[in-house]
Amino acid sequence: MKKKVLVVGAGLFGATYAHEMANKGYEIDVIEKRDTIGGNIYTYELKGIQVHKYGPHIFHTDEKYIWDYIQQFADFNHYINSPIANYYGEIYNLPFNMNTFSQMWNIKTPLEAQNIIDQQRKTEKQGKPENLEEQAISLIGTDIYEKLIKGYTEKQWMKKATELPPFIIRRVPVRMTYDNNYYNDRYQGIPIGGYTQIIERMLDHQMINVHLNTDFMENRQQYLEEYDTIIYTGKIDEFFDYRLGDLEYRSLRFETDVLDCENYQGNAVVNYTDPETPYTRIIEHKHFDFGKQAQTVITREYPDTYSREKEAYYPINNTKNNRLYSEYVKLSKEIKNVTFAGRLAQYRYYDMEHVIALGLKMTSKFE
Repeated sequence: MKKKVLVVGAGLFGATYAHEMANKGYEIDVIEKRDTIGGNIYTYELKGIQVHKYGPHIFHTDEKYIWDYIQQFADFNHYINSPIANYYGEIYNLPFNMNTFSQMWNIKTPLEAQNIIDQQRKTEKQGKPENLEEQAISLIGTDIYEKLIKGYTEKQWMKKATELPPFIIRRVPVRMTYDNNYYNDRYQGIPIGGYTQIIERMLDHQMINVHLNTDFMENRQQYLEEYDTIIYTGKIDEFFDYRLGDLEYRSLRFETDVLDCENYQGNAVVNYTDPETPYTRIIEHKHFDFGKQAQTVITREYPDTYSREKEAYYPINNTKNNRLYSEYVKLSKEIKNVTFAGRLAQYRYYDMEHVIALGLKMTSKFE
């Protein structure tokens, strides 16, 4: 007899897991404390434009099976992520590539760029980088760091770069080619019509029952007793009533406006890398879908301190928090019918492709 499963959270991971298990014949209840499905990839239509409510999401992967899987649920356009940096009115292409270096130093060749970067590296501390500032300069030199990394990163994390761990900056691409594509992945795009439809189609199954405005924590004990299997995608420290302390996150605040112009900034994402502009970036949503509407919708994204009542966006994976998380993992192993999975439950940053891969892997062992 197949067991009844509860999935806590209707984000991309929860929806993937529920969809796959329902296809295998399991009855699935999905509960979501928000009044919308989709988690942080939720999009909605405003003035004919799909708005990314919780920040921009660009789907990218190098894995064909992931690309084929997600396209069951939506048609994707050919959007290429090519953000721009604005430093006190100076405009630079991102990621760091020959366009950036040409704009910064008025040079033309990779050799010229590499010579400048190597010279700037030599002026700094040698040895293994101990913080983000040292890591960034070791990768890209002082000019790029001062104009395009330092101010943006310190706003984003609300900490000095010398207080941040070096690994945060290691995933930033650096290229000696004139290529503004942020990702190296073979497959990239954004669903035509937004992301919410993907979650809707995943959950549109006769074996899945979805309940919005339903907080697991309000009836935790009842759920633990009622269900044989629970997939919990919420904050792991909240599950245990924060008994060991709070894990730290960086939160965000968004301000969205409709503007009576067709084109506000000419690009989907513009990062403001100076320390004085209070927001980190402006998103112009219509450019994700090559929109031609008469009006436009922009969102200013502000860094925000985190508290239990706010949304937890980015885990602060320093030594202190990772140690605390490992203690919560020990507690989680004592709860036999609960599996902790996803961004919040595993206290780690996940790209969308990794969330889907995790869901497929976890469900593959079931008949």
